[in-house]
Amino acid sequence: MKTLLSVLLLIFSSSTVVTAQSNKEAKKTASTFNSILDHQLSNLENDVVPAADAMGEDKFDFAPSSGDFKGEFKGVRTFAQQVKHIAATNYQIGAALLGEKPPVEVGDPNGPDNGPDSLKTKSEIVDYLKNSFAYSHKALAALTPKNMVGTVQSPFGPNQVPRLSLAIIMLSHTNDHYGQMVEYLRMNGIIPPASRPPQK
Repeated sequence: MKTLLSVLLLIFSSSTVVTAQSNKEAKKTASTFNSILDHQLSNLENDVVPAADAMGEDKFDFAPSSGDFKGEFKGVRTFAQQVKHIAATNYQIGAALLGEKPPVEVGDPNGPDNGPDSLKTKSEIVDYLKNSFAYSHKALAALTPKNMVGTVQSPFGPNQVPRLSLAIIMLSHTNDHYGQMVEYLRMNGIIPPASRPPQK
């Protein structure tokens, strides 16, 4: 009887220790709104930046034309403009979330929203893109459960919008234009890095 009682006490104390450790680990890895949004942004960043880098310097100003492809392409952005547009929008949304002015030039607010005309080379544009993601991560880190549904001035009009809405737009907008970048890459015979088979 004493042996059985000792075994039961040992099992109970062991399970209590394991449960306590599991609870501590769960608290360490528990997801928050910030971590979920930031993880999604990192996933996009890991697709978009290599895609921008995959297009050759000589093709960075590529835009499809009706003469080369079936369809209507009048007025579409060039590849470089797609990349700058993503970055400029990241900066605009990030600044709105942080309640400040964008830390860099984002282009003509009354223009076609293609980012700053001063950026010309592939290297300049890719750096602008990378830095916009770093700024976006900073902006998402400032979100809290309390301020997430609070409103801020929209960077795209006169309305007040919830911070969470802007965070979602940041992700969906980037994803939208990444899809267009993928098409441009494939039109030039380039497989987007995210779609390439893993290296052995």
